[in-house]
Amino acid sequence: MKRIGFVGLGLMGTGMSKNLLKAGYPVTVWNRTASKMEPLVEAGAKAAGSPREVAENSDVVIDIVTDSPDVEQVLLGPDGVIHGAREGMICIDMSTISPITTREISAKLAEKGVKMLDAPVSGGVIGANNGTLSIMVGGDERVFDECLPIFEAMGKTITRVGGIGDGQVTKAVNQILVGTTMLGVAEALVFAKKAGVDIEKCHAAVSGGAAGSWQLTNNGGRVLRGDMEPGFKIKHYLKDLRIIMETAESIEMPLPATSLVQQMYRGMQAEGLLEKGTQAVSMMVEKLANEKIVG
Repeated sequence: MKRIGFVGLGLMGTGMSKNLLKAGYPVTVWNRTASKMEPLVEAGAKAAGSPREVAENSDVVIDIVTDSPDVEQVLLGPDGVIHGAREGMICIDMSTISPITTREISAKLAEKGVKMLDAPVSGGVIGANNGTLSIMVGGDERVFDECLPIFEAMGKTITRVGGIGDGQVTKAVNQILVGTTMLGVAEALVFAKKAGVDIEKCHAAVSGGAAGSWQLTNNGGRVLRGDMEPGFKIKHYLKDLRIIMETAESIEMPLPATSLVQQMYRGMQAEGLLEKGTQAVSMMVEKLANEKIVG
């Protein structure tokens, strides 16, 4: 059984690491805030002092951190994975970053004989904890096949979509759909409330029809309860929107609906609501409509 290294123990990484331990993998972990390693050590993981040390004790190193510069730091930085890597090691980046950066990192790792997959995820903290993530993988098919049992310990829907960087492009597609759908949900619910319809019954009526979606059922339900706490934080979604727009510019692709979504979430930033969940975009729609769903 392969030795797994895991770098980044935030809301997602902690649950994912625990599921690897449950599957029987020997796991070595590192996190910038050392105290976050303690629950994993109690669960059976080994703590490392740096990403380099993680690599020295692993056959496969997984990282999930916040942004492109963070991935570059933990993989290629002065004490990064690359300095503890040996030929044949596999690096799986499960962060959501720029596909351009992904391809650049992969090329540098390849110079050391390290194989790379990019495998961003969807499903939030619940999916990470329950091992039901959707995982979108880019990279060599043989490397993917070798790592498939590892992915199966963390996710339910695992799809190799193409070459290196294509996983990140697919995650961008996911985030375009999430944002445009959530804004539609917010507008629809505020519209119903302002028009005087019983909003709970309206939500139930449309959820089972052609307009039904995960966002409507789950995040729409949270909006009706006034629950704006994060499954996925606005500050992280704004980062994803930046990556989407940078990628769109590089391929000369207009994104009119996504551009509007980005402006609405920037409005949330201006309101000091970066720590709220993405469903809180409903608060911006409420403000524009001068109508509150709850209260």
